[in-house]
Amino acid sequence: MHPSRSPHEQAVVLVTGIQASGKSTVAQRLAERLPRSAHVRGDLFRRMVVGGAAEMTPEPSAEAVRQLRTRYRLTAMTCDEYFRDGFTVVAQDVVLGEHLAETAALITARPLLVVVLAPSAEAVVARERARSKDAYDAWSVVALDKVLREETPRLGLWLDTSDQTPEETVDEILARAWTEARVS
Repeated sequence: MHPSRSPHEQAVVLVTGIQASGKSTVAQRLAERLPRSAHVRGDLFRRMVVGGAAEMTPEPSAEAVRQLRTRYRLTAMTCDEYFRDGFTVVAQDVVLGEHLAETAALITARPLLVVVLAPSAEAVVARERARSKDAYDAWSVVALDKVLREETPRLGLWLDTSDQTPEETVDEILARAWTEARVS
């Protein structure tokens, strides 16, 4: 194979998990390893709301859920447009519970590969302590981890990345996602 060609067909790769699970770092490094790629950060759409932002909390308001769904629709539309232009798209966001299947359905480009980063709650707590930003306010790591493990459908490839570096996680995604993470 020519060294500049990727063995991976064009796809949309949706990387999800709870805060501090490594989504941003892994998604960026994955995109950097693919020859023609775009990294779509779903959280950017949340930050675009200036007036009237309703934040997600453990007991979200109807408006917070509406804004969350808007964010996921915008992410899906952006993925589809980059894909249509020939890019492999690596999208990342916190997409949990019923929203994972909904978001997967909103992305029309195929193949769609869903990768769920699922390090242990203990690993996330350790990572959160090492970060310069604090992702947890009203949420606790344990509460959000429970939503991930008990309320999120088992779509795609779930990876326990507790003991992996970001590079090891990217290696595993490249080795397994194109065959094990497909969502129809």
